[in-house]
Amino acid sequence: CACLTQGNSAQLLKFLKDERNQICNPKELLHSLLELVDDTDPGAISETILTLTPHLQTVVLRLDEGKAASVGLVLSALQRQLSRLPVPYTRQQEEADEYGLCRCCAALAAFTNPFTESLKRENGNCVNTAEDEELRAELLKFCMRSLREPLLDAELRGDRKSPLWLFATEIMVTLPTIQEPFSELLFFNSLKKSPLMDISQSKESRACLAYLLFVQLINIESFPAVFSPVFVLQCNMEYINEMLSSKKESHLRKGLALYEKSLEGVQDNSLPVSLLELRSFYSVPQVKRHQREKGLQVFQLFINKLDAEAKHKFFRCMLKTSNHPGIEGYIVKNIRNEVESSMKPDNGNKWFLGAEFVSLLGLALCLPQGPETDLVHNMDKIMESLNLLRYLLLKEKELRSIADVWEELCRIKDEYLKMLRVCISISRGYYSAELKALREDQKIKAKAARLVQKITVKHENASDMSPEAQQQVLQSALVTFDLMESLIVRIEEITEENLKILN
Repeated sequence: CACLTQGNSAQLLKFLKDERNQICNPKELLHSLLELVDDTDPGAISETILTLTPHLQTVVLRLDEGKAASVGLVLSALQRQLSRLPVPYTRQQEEADEYGLCRCCAALAAFTNPFTESLKRENGNCVNTAEDEELRAELLKFCMRSLREPLLDAELRGDRKSPLWLFATEIMVTLPTIQEPFSELLFFNSLKKSPLMDISQSKESRACLAYLLFVQLINIESFPAVFSPVFVLQCNMEYINEMLSSKKESHLRKGLALYEKSLEGVQDNSLPVSLLELRSFYSVPQVKRHQREKGLQVFQLFINKLDAEAKHKFFRCMLKTSNHPGIEGYIVKNIRNEVESSMKPDNGNKWFLGAEFVSLLGLALCLPQGPETDLVHNMDKIMESLNLLRYLLLKEKELRSIADVWEELCRIKDEYLKMLRVCISISRGYYSAELKALREDQKIKAKAARLVQKITVKHENASDMSPEAQQQVLQSALVTFDLMESLIVRIEEITEENLKILN
């Protein structure tokens, strides 16, 4: 391949013609061409693939026997080299195609066309030959490898017909043509019955297949409409989890998009609690920071689809195990929404307006470390908990009529507010002392003055900040305590007003 490295593909073509004249046996010629592919220099990968692929196709088509196995050898060799090329990430990179990956994908698709067509012509026959079955298996391997690399990494958008989009379309059309139904590949996992690739690779391939089918709707007309949205969601959770577990941004986006599309088809308030027993439903990992806004939208969509019992169980689980004040605050906000919904005519249920609600309320109105709870770190949950408590007290008339709920609510409220006042007092004293010490240090401007002790504010080390930033953080903390106290005062005012009405 030295001639390709030097940019002289014409010299290689002359060599191929000479080689063809010297070697009459197509198998030997195929072997020589595959050696050229395997020995490709890193700087000549795309040119080698583009130059050799048409000749490889010609040689394979001339074979009298072992054609299917040869197709597999060629595709495997070409895809090994293709995997060494970087996948274009932006639209500009794809259009420029600097490393030739897009052109190589088109060349591979063109190579498979006559073999796919031959299987298509044989589909009407009652009996398939062993050669047909082997060819079908080799083309399936090619499709699944292509889904994993490069399509899973590619930025695919349905609003433009990019080279990689067209390649994805070729793959999605090929699979049904070679009699590999989408439903069997995705839901009944026929791949496990044959050693095409290892389990993790096959799962990545099927995850990309699910994304192309359900999100981008490529060849969706070939997918049977007999499966319920809940069944589709249940099956897709495996692939969603696979993509969201990845560190690659393109995988994360595809995972969130597939999760969203799978949920959209499900009726609101319909997912039963039994689905939460499936590991995939509660093991979806937390997405990266820059994907958090989209992740939160999908998280809310998932909550909306759960029925009342499932929401109750899910909220309990999250409040007990998430160890994330932001998520816990979001859950508490949803609890308030569910209580409000349950108070509407014909919506009442024991999970958010009955005996079962008390246990959930105890988890919502709870300080994780008692009097030593970091109020700034847990601010999101505490503020939402106080808002929930205020709302419940404003609905005293409705709640008093429910046996045991009102009495337990009052007990939990008193314990929570008592503990929270202690926390605020301790925290205010600590932050006020730190702020006073910081101001004194700034006044004397002594280089040797003691440094402010390390303060952890939402996992950021305050002592690594400038004195001005530290002061702003400390003042913000004190403002937070004022907000909490103002809500406590308002809750107590509502309590007194309710007592006056009763008396």
